Amino acid sequence: MRPFWKRSGIVASLIAFSSFLLLAAPVTAQASSTTTSSPAVSYVNTLANQRADPHIFKHTDGWYYFTATVPAFDRIILRRAQSIQALGDAAETTVWRRKSSGVGSGQVWAPEIHFIDGKWYIYVALGVANEWRIRAFVLEASGANPLTSTWIEKGIIKTNWDTFSLDATTFTVNSTRYLVWAQQDPSRSGENSSLFIAPLQNPWTIRGTAVAISHPDLAWERIGYKVNEGASVIQRNGRIFMTYSASATDHNYCMGLLSASATANLMNPASWTKSRTPVFVSNANTNQWGPGHNSFTLSEDGKSDLMVYHDRGYKDINGDPLNDPNRRTRVQKVYWKADGTPDFGIPVPDGNTPVRLRSAVPTGLFLRFYTGNSVPSGSVALEDTQFRIVNPGLSGNGTISLESTSNPGVYLRRLNGSQVQFEAGRNLNTAASKASASFNRRSGLANGSGISLEASDAGGQYLRLQAGGALVVSAASSTTDQEQATFYLE
Repeated sequence: MRPFWKRSGIVASLIAFSSFLLLAAPVTAQASSTTTSSPAVSYVNTLANQRADPHIFKHTDGWYYFTATVPAFDRIILRRAQSIQALGDAAETTVWRRKSSGVGSGQVWAPEIHFIDGKWYIYVALGVANEWRIRAFVLEASGANPLTSTWIEKGIIKTNWDTFSLDATTFTVNSTRYLVWAQQDPSRSGENSSLFIAPLQNPWTIRGTAVAISHPDLAWERIGYKVNEGASVIQRNGRIFMTYSASATDHNYCMGLLSASATANLMNPASWTKSRTPVFVSNANTNQWGPGHNSFTLSEDGKSDLMVYHDRGYKDINGDPLNDPNRRTRVQKVYWKADGTPDFGIPVPDGNTPVRLRSAVPTGLFLRFYTGNSVPSGSVALEDTQFRIVNPGLSGNGTISLESTSNPGVYLRRLNGSQVQFEAGRNLNTAASKASASFNRRSGLANGSGISLEASDAGGQYLRLQAGGALVVSAASSTTDQEQATFYLE
C-alpha cells in the first residue's frame, strides 16, 4: 500500500437488462487441487468495513486470525474467530501503535500475520514522520494467542538496497522459506515498485542477493504510477501462483498473476511466467471498484480456497484517495481450471456469496447465464455460471430465487409451459411473475447430496438440464429426468 495511484479503468460497462433467453452450455471442467470440484461456501460481503490490505491466516488451533490496514495508518490490529464470517464482528485488539519518532512514527501499512517455527510474526510497512521513508519491518511474539502475546520488534528487513520497500510476505517451497516484497528498483528510474524474492535466513533476515521477478512493464501496471506490490502466494497442482496488485489504488487498482513450477529455481527470474492481462479488475455491473491487495486462506472445512481482498463500493472519490477511508475487506471462493490454474472471476456483488450449480447428468455442465437464441461455442466466463441463492425468494413463503452474478438484479424464471428465461427484477412486479421466478428447494431427486428446484407456481415441475444443453421446467418421472433435475452446489 502507498499513495493512491491512478490509472484509467479496466471495467465493464453497466448493462441495462429486460428479458433474456436462458440456455445451458458445456463448461470446461474446473479442477481443484485434488478433485474436479469443491463444495460451495457461504459468506456475506462486506466482511469488514474500513479495513484495507486484508490478511487472514487459518491456524492449526482452529482459529482464523485477521489483520489489515486501518484508515488512520497508526496501529496494527488483530482479530480472531473460529469462522471467517465471525471475524467481521470479532473484537479488535491493538498490538502495536505508531511511535512518537523514528522508524514507525509515520505510516503503518499492510500488516500480515504468520506462524513460523512456533512463533508469530507480523510483516508490516512502517514510515518515518514527515519523511517519505517507508521500509518493511518485522515483529515477533511467542505464546498461543497473538492477541494477548507481547510483541518484540525485530527491525527493518535489510534488503540489498536502501529504497522504498513494503508488502513483505513469506512462503515455503521444498523446505526453503522465501520472502517476497515490493521495492523501488534503483536500476529502473521512474518506476515505483517491483517484486523481489530472496530466501530467508530467519523470518527477519534475507539470505544472499535478492532478484526481481516482476517489474511494472505492462500498460495496465503503469497507469498513474508504475507499481507491482501486495504479493500473495497459493500453491496447487505442483505450481506456485503469486498474485500481486498493480497501478493506481483508486478504482483503477487491479491484480496480476505470476506462476512457476514448484520444482523450478525460484531465484531465476526466467522461472516465472507473467500473465499479460490482469486477472481481477473493477466491475461496474457488481459495483466493485479497485479490487486488490489480497491474501489466500481456506474455508472452514478445508476444502475450498478463498481469496480475501479489499475494494470500494463506489468509483468516484473526491480529493486524494489516500484520505478516503472506505476500502473494505471482502472474501470469495477461488475456482480451479482444468489446466490447474486459478480462476478468480469477478468481484462478486455485495451480500451472500454466489454458488455454481453443476448438473448430475449431463456431467460437467453448469447452470449459466446466456443471452440470445443459440448456445455460443468456446469457453464460458466463471461469473456467468455463478448465482446468488436469494432466500427468501421473490415470492417469499419459503422459496428461493436464482440471481445472476454477472448481471445482478436479473433472475431465472419459468414461462408458461416448460420454457425458462432470465428476467430483470424490475419486470417481476406482480405476484404471478415473482412466483414464476421462485423455486422450492428440495433434496436432490437423484442424490440427496444435491438439490432439486421445483417451480413454486407449478408443483411437481422441476428445473432440468437436458442432454442437449437446454434448460426446461417439467416433470421428472424417469431416472434420467431426476438426474437432469439434480444439481450440486460448488
